[in-house]
Amino acid sequence: MSYTLIGFILYLLIILIVGLIMYNRNKSHEDFILGGRAMNPWVVAFSERASGESAWLLLGLPGLGYAAGFIGMWDAIGCVSGIIFYWIVIAEKLRTQSENSKSITLPDFFAEKFNTLGKPIRLTATAIIIFFFTFYLAAQFNGAGKVLNVTFGIPNIYGILIGTVVIVFYTMMGGFLAVAWTDLIQGIIMIGALVILPLVGFIEIMEKHQSLHGALQAAGGDYSDLTGGKTGWAAFAVIISGLSWGLGYMGQPHLLTRFMSIDNVANIKISRRIAFVWAIPGFFGALMIGLVGLVYYGQGAFADVENVMPQLANDLLPSWLAGIFISGAIAAMMSTADSQLLVITSSVIEDIYHKTLGNTTVSEKRLLFLSRIITIAVGALAFIISITSQELVFAMVSYAWAGLGSSFGPTLLMILWWKKTTAKGVLAGMITGTVTTIVWSSFPELDALLSVRLIAWVAAFLVVVLVSLYTYKK
Repeated sequence: MSYTLIGFILYLLIILIVGLIMYNRNKSHEDFILGGRAMNPWVVAFSERASGESAWLLLGLPGLGYAAGFIGMWDAIGCVSGIIFYWIVIAEKLRTQSENSKSITLPDFFAEKFNTLGKPIRLTATAIIIFFFTFYLAAQFNGAGKVLNVTFGIPNIYGILIGTVVIVFYTMMGGFLAVAWTDLIQGIIMIGALVILPLVGFIEIMEKHQSLHGALQAAGGDYSDLTGGKTGWAAFAVIISGLSWGLGYMGQPHLLTRFMSIDNVANIKISRRIAFVWAIPGFFGALMIGLVGLVYYGQGAFADVENVMPQLANDLLPSWLAGIFISGAIAAMMSTADSQLLVITSSVIEDIYHKTLGNTTVSEKRLLFLSRIITIAVGALAFIISITSQELVFAMVSYAWAGLGSSFGPTLLMILWWKKTTAKGVLAGMITGTVTTIVWSSFPELDALLSVRLIAWVAAFLVVVLVSLYTYKK
């Protein structure tokens, strides 16, 4: 048995043990969904970062760097900017106002802010979460299959099945507490992989008396150009498309619940600093992994460019360290998938079963049981989508990110910062973000002209403002 396999098995055992330990600490429905609003700031910071950066960061962004070169820099800059913005602008207000309204989910928070249209707002928000998160979750399971296939030669379908079973099990057992504490472990492993692997790659390139920039120029094409050789409007579209990733952070329910869960609003400043220190080297390290892979392997070495990270780890690192860092790639998927599972579960149970259908006298034990059943059902649905979809992880995440970011981001920003926001403005904004994402994404030529992540967000923002102004007067 190889050191890589031993390291991976030990990692899975630790994650499962955490899930079992946290099982008995869930005394109520709120514990299962939000950890009782008592989470340590370090755990919150690492959990937010690990949950926010899924298979996209460990597989998708390195794959983009390998396929397109320095053009991926705009995606990294956009994401880091979005992280900084929403930690500063959203976190504290959301923590304070969600506790004041006794809201434990994002749809619940939206609905409780308004006396009118509470039920339509709650149902619309929940439907949006279920729709986009199912694709997002499937992308994580798909990523697990890729990594296990490259590393251990496990057929893709069995790799997806292993990832699905492990994630569903510990999420079902431990709820938010298990998710947050396993995220702490996963976040540490992820940042280790994102910093050490590109550094080792740089050293390997330098020993061959090459600079990264020179090697990329020698590879031909436009890999060393920040716009991929494009000029004029095409170059502008490339830059805006990459930067638009940052807009999505304000609308990701699985990240926003981290702000709601922290033990004290004053501790958000501690979590914020930790998150920034994680994000900056993490994103640029992911891009560098792809660039190093391009120099190391050359063009066309991979049928699937998103396999570059696990392959590079296997080839450049000692087998025991490769095992840990490949576990980091699995960790990226697990830390996002478990959070998404939990958000879907909490929306179905809290926002539909408990609040909308009026089952307010149901016992906490019954709600916990139903939450675990829904977790299993959603995991099964995402597994089916992941084994039948041919989309790259990058593409699936981009679609879900655009939909969630535009449906909830402008709405949340306005609710927290603009007193004239109305219930009709909120409802119209959510619907606009969703419809625009679906329609614009259906026409690849439009998305190439200007990213759906930008168009859908701006459209939803304008609708929230205009409808609120109109209805506020009335």
